[in-house]
Amino acid sequence: MLAKRIIPCLDIKDGQTVKGTNFVNLRSAGDPVELGAEYSRLGADELVFLDITASYEKRKTFVELVKRIAQNISIPFTVGGGIHELKDVDTLLSAGADKVSVNSAVLKNPDLIGEISKNFGAQVCTVAIDAKFENGEWTCFLNGGRVPTDRKLFEWAHEAQERGAGEILFTSMNHDGVKQGFANDALCTLSESLNIPVIASGGAGTMQHFEDVFKQGKADAALAASIFHFHEIGIPELKQFLRERGVVVR
Repeated sequence: MLAKRIIPCLDIKDGQTVKGTNFVNLRSAGDPVELGAEYSRLGADELVFLDITASYEKRKTFVELVKRIAQNISIPFTVGGGIHELKDVDTLLSAGADKVSVNSAVLKNPDLIGEISKNFGAQVCTVAIDAKFENGEWTCFLNGGRVPTDRKLFEWAHEAQERGAGEILFTSMNHDGVKQGFANDALCTLSESLNIPVIASGGAGTMQHFEDVFKQGKADAALAASIFHFHEIGIPELKQFLRERGVVVR
């Protein structure tokens, strides 16, 4: 059994870490460079940095900030937001990112998934999917959860895999910031039907939620933000809790 990964997520707006509920009502959570360094020190397995308004504001990710974070951490580092073409991927990898997370751009231009995989390797390409459950199905959204599309979660995740995605980062917009647990049924369906890793996002509130997402949701990794940023759960304590319950973690 591969070790499950614990991944803090830094949502960045105007150079600061922010966190909201259901993708709105954002509040400041601190300096991203300091937070990243702290998570690296505390034993996080990876770090995800998302420039959450880059696509909406039609601009590129803060490359200088990416460089500063990369210089202060010693764990794998995924960067997303405002990535539209191969040149953007090259720029971020050169700045210190290990992987990129693409969402809006690949919904509009699915061929970009294959281009990234072919040029940089599938392990570099994380396809992020923001989806909301309504009217009995999961609908995918663009631009940081602002714009609904006609794409549905499961068929889009399968297409992304076929096109060369290295992993899927699925955020349930219904569960985001609510702290009532992850979307384990949908995650289980994804995990059992895909051959690539699935990262769960949206809903972490207690240590038990992490045990549930690994055992019931069958996720390969769990991502969380506010519970780590505001010191509600410590990463060393969380890993110890999971080990005691038979979950393999690093």
